Amino acid sequence: MTYEKKIARTYYAEMAGSLAVYCVLIVLALRIGKPMPDGAARTLLLVSPMAGFVLMLWAIIRQLARMDEYLRIRLLENIAIGAAVTAGLTFTYGFLETAGYPQLSMFTVWCLLAGATGLTQLARKVLGR
Repeated sequence: MTYEKKIARTYYAEMAGSLAVYCVLIVLALRIGKPMPDGAARTLLLVSPMAGFVLMLWAIIRQLARMDEYLRIRLLENIAIGAAVTAGLTFTYGFLETAGYPQLSMFTVWCLLAGATGLTQLARKVLGR
């Protein structure tokens, strides 16, 4: 097994575990926390899925540390391009909101960033750049 495959397998296992934690916490937070009366306990319960998010960040940081320099730079370039696309689209939509378009949840930005980064990676692979 090549080193790249080994570190990818480790990354996927860590990411799957963190996503599982996130999913369990989000279901519990929404089922239990949403109907609770306002207060500190409700707030803490509703932000508890962030523990899974922190684990995801930990997995990503560990994967970046395991990668060789070329792959690390390539991934960071893809993230930077995805972030630039996301910034342009969110600013554009901000102006559209002033024209009467509905407000979007901040969750949309994360989905947009992930999608733009993934599409950038795919486009660069297909185009060979």
